[in-house]
Amino acid sequence: MHQYYRFCKDTKTHQDSIETTLTGKPIFSIPQINKGTAFTHEERHDLGLNGKLPTCVETLAQQTDRVYFQLNQQKTRLQKYIFLNALHDKNQVLFYNLIRQHIEELMPIIYTPTVGTAVKTFSQKFRRTRGIYLPYSQCKTLEAIEEYLDNRTNHDIDVIVVTDGEGVLGIGDQGVGAMDIPIAKLAVYTTLGHINPNRTLPIMLDVGTNNQACLADPMYLGWRHKRVENDAYDDFISLFVQAVHNKFPHVFLHWEDLGRENAARILKKYQSKICTFNDDMQGTGIVALAALLSALKKSKQKLIDQNIVIFGGGTAGLGVAQRIALELQAEGLTEAQARAKLWIIDKSGLVLKNDMDITQEQQPYARDPELVNDWENTDLYHVIKHIKPGVLIGCSGVHGAFSQEAITTMAAQVDYPIIMPLSNPNSKIEAEPQDILNWTQGNALIATGSPFAPCQYQDETIPISQCNNALIFPAIGLGVTAVKPKHLTDTMLSVAAQALAEKAVTTNQHERQLLPTICDLPHFVKQIALAIAEQAVKEKHCQPFSSEEIKKRIDEISWLPEYLPVLKKGKCT
Repeated sequence: MHQYYRFCKDTKTHQDSIETTLTGKPIFSIPQINKGTAFTHEERHDLGLNGKLPTCVETLAQQTDRVYFQLNQQKTRLQKYIFLNALHDKNQVLFYNLIRQHIEELMPIIYTPTVGTAVKTFSQKFRRTRGIYLPYSQCKTLEAIEEYLDNRTNHDIDVIVVTDGEGVLGIGDQGVGAMDIPIAKLAVYTTLGHINPNRTLPIMLDVGTNNQACLADPMYLGWRHKRVENDAYDDFISLFVQAVHNKFPHVFLHWEDLGRENAARILKKYQSKICTFNDDMQGTGIVALAALLSALKKSKQKLIDQNIVIFGGGTAGLGVAQRIALELQAEGLTEAQARAKLWIIDKSGLVLKNDMDITQEQQPYARDPELVNDWENTDLYHVIKHIKPGVLIGCSGVHGAFSQEAITTMAAQVDYPIIMPLSNPNSKIEAEPQDILNWTQGNALIATGSPFAPCQYQDETIPISQCNNALIFPAIGLGVTAVKPKHLTDTMLSVAAQALAEKAVTTNQHERQLLPTICDLPHFVKQIALAIAEQAVKEKHCQPFSSEEIKKRIDEISWLPEYLPVLKKGKCT
């Protein structure tokens, strides 16, 4: 691994600094050390930059104002996304300072929903590489994977986000284009969770694609092959996990956008072997549970009294179901009683034990066919009609799936229906929030998967909370990085959900707002991280740190965008 720079402490000032072997123009090509017009006159002299920059030495704040002005010259969200990625590739500190200064405005551009568009145009818009690509065709041995990992830019790694691109954001198999997702996720880890970007790594497992549009596109940059499946796929994943564990034994491994048949199986197989996390399943489940707990508290109801319908029996839907079931068990129900509270509807209707296409993960929630013998149908409307649920959650990716008939029937049966259409982007949502309010006479408590502007019902302006996974995975990453537990357990995740729900209740001003906003998170992310880390200590999955020690560790590892002195090699000892 080439080391053109290293982080160190200056012997004279004891200040954190960066030492580099580079001089002259190449310095501008390294985003981790490039400061652009903020290089001081002394740095310009020592590093061979005199004459290569305009005379003025700017502050980070001045630079941020300029790039924000430039950003606003871009016409579309995708153009802004491309501009921001180019900035990320040039000057890391400036990029993150800009995002932090304008979180509410820019988070939907660097993350969902804009990143979904970027994924589909990845090959056509490709400009500069970031992260590590592991092609199955060339990485069939442990040694080969480790060799590829050794070509990473950052030496020490705390957080990895990895995808194989099969199930992206409700738009399906996108092949190598899915690399934009780990890059975006890690940007969120840093922006909202203070994770040091110099200790992160995005990885693309290029195991082919079944997307014919990608395979037929002459510009497609991935491996032009049908997806590797079955034993060959499993063997590849096993080698990858082993290589990661060998190179980074204390890393937090975050899986993203794996296919429906693989996500739960892989998580189950490796969660006892490495500190790992699947955001589509666990992240979605945590945030959905937090919103649900918040809604129940606001409407003075109990979780244990609810029948809960989940429309969509894929990775996200089952992740939500599992998280709610675990919470119900914590409240005193048996495993069977908890699952009996959950009704899963998939593409064929209510999931039944005699369904031919039922998945292994759906089986624990499948109902006896005799239960529905006298039902006219097992679609959403008839499930609602017969079981009278208080909670309806959508994870289907089917736009308009929540019909007016189904919602009005639900609203007629309960006083405060809790309705959460979580599919994103907006084009995939099961029902528009404004329609839900109209159909329920304004009584629904709503959270969505994508951002929506406040809705108007009669004389009231009602905020729509977003069940954005970004509200929780940065805090998990921060807590895990602080104490480095061997595993991430279900009880640690339950603590995370409860901590987020508590913040929703204490920080939100409007009684209909179920979750904090993205802008709120940086103010209390350390508190949620502390709760997660304390639970890890309680379960003896890490060293026995005290709460004060954990707080200190969290503060020490928390990264903020600020320029460090850049020194020529030999000046930092």
